[in-house]
Amino acid sequence: MSRTRETGSRPEPASLAPPPRTNPDLAGHEAAEAELRRLFDSGRMPHALLLSGPRGIGKATLAFRLARFVLGRGGEGMAPSLFGEDSASGLAIPPDSGVFRRVASGGHADLLTVERAYDPRRRRLRSEIVVDDTREIGAFLRLTPAEGGWRVVVVDGADEMNRNAANALLKILEEPPRRALLLLVAHSPGRLLPTIRSRCRRFPLAPMPAAIVGQLLGRYRPELEPQTAAAVTALAEGSIGRALDLAAADGVELYRAVLGLLSRERGIDPAALHAFADRLVRPEAEDAYRVVEASIGQLLARLAIAAAQAPGETGTLPEQGAVLRRLGSRAPAARWAALRGEIEESFARTDALNLDRKQTILGAFFAIERAAG
Repeated sequence: MSRTRETGSRPEPASLAPPPRTNPDLAGHEAAEAELRRLFDSGRMPHALLLSGPRGIGKATLAFRLARFVLGRGGEGMAPSLFGEDSASGLAIPPDSGVFRRVASGGHADLLTVERAYDPRRRRLRSEIVVDDTREIGAFLRLTPAEGGWRVVVVDGADEMNRNAANALLKILEEPPRRALLLLVAHSPGRLLPTIRSRCRRFPLAPMPAAIVGQLLGRYRPELEPQTAAAVTALAEGSIGRALDLAAADGVELYRAVLGLLSRERGIDPAALHAFADRLVRPEAEDAYRVVEASIGQLLARLAIAAAQAPGETGTLPEQGAVLRRLGSRAPAARWAALRGEIEESFARTDALNLDRKQTILGAFFAIERAAG
């Protein structure tokens, strides 16, 4: 019986990109990978690592890459490799190896993955990781390693734990068992308990260079027109995950629609806004809704920058420059930044409580308009 238990199955994206646990490639994070290899080879691997950074930049891919490497070594930091001695500084292991295949299938007995579980009643992933999910970690770590080496736990979305789940994880971090490695993946590490952050070695990952995002986008979505691919790459801001989401949901046109609603000198056209919101709350429009949610937050971040300094480069979308010039100077940077947090919290509350999505969308746009008034 496998000791690896998935707390939920994330729907695979529409793109051809492999999910993190099956992805043999990692791009843009060579320095972090080399440091992790150095720590392991020197026998100084911490018991808990916090991999943080924006969504879609490869944090979970790095976590599973490290998990495979550690599980493949089977012993202390300087133990011989199952894959032959080498002087490489990375963490890659052969995709055709048994360890790689077992991790990819979720069948490795010494690996536990914790993530948001699927809610069959609402027919979507829960909005948070609950305490039952993290309690499983303690039971797992009390077991003897099935393959005589390390036990590894990957918490994908550690900042999505609710308070009780976070407290249950904290108890484990306070007294970690020997040769156990906990890998916490967090998009917003500030949402974690300070006591959890203090017990982890932090590895903040930077957004990927635009050139790498463009290369990966070309690999996974080669059918995109060059102009569309360039716009998607610019809007993705160093996240291949966001680039693929944008490409799958016609995100460039959705962002243009957001800009169009906010570009009128006389204010938002209520009829146009209602029609746009109606389009996003259809059952088949989940991807579009999520892209617009992220796009609003992205635009507010840019407005905060525009309020603090000149708008500067507008990228491949001239409509964005017009909105930044129109709204950026109408409120201080701190107000735009605070509004971003308020609107993100509104979207999160809508998910958690199953509230009316249309009202959330309308409220976000009208809040932006009020801030600019």
